[in-house]
Amino acid sequence: MAVDYFERKLDDKRRLTIPTELRSEFASGVVLTRGFQNYLHLYPKDVWDKLMEPELQGNILDQRTADLNVKFRAGKTEAALDQKQGRIVIEQHLLDYAVIDHDVTAVRAGKYWRLTATQ
Repeated sequence: MAVDYFERKLDDKRRLTIPTELRSEFASGVVLTRGFQNYLHLYPKDVWDKLMEPELQGNILDQRTADLNVKFRAGKTEAALDQKQGRIVIEQHLLDYAVIDHDVTAVRAGKYWRLTATQ
């Protein structure tokens, strides 16, 4: 059974624990970016490299391409998944952008995950 949704609490060091059944998906690493609105995008590094990077390499004079680059690269972080406990650190500026305090909801959105504050 595929996991398409999970909820977690961040620990005191802003670490998010990825469910065991999803950890292999992030074996290549993790990329965290701002989303289109007040949420975050969580990408497996290989998905970022194969799907996002080519989309962001469009015509340098195209305003849409420039706007997307600013949106997704401002505050972007990359990290390896802590293999022992399956955790990633979410930088405070990203938590502030998404108005996430402690409780996180993650929902699969195709090949990436959308992280929001749990309502």
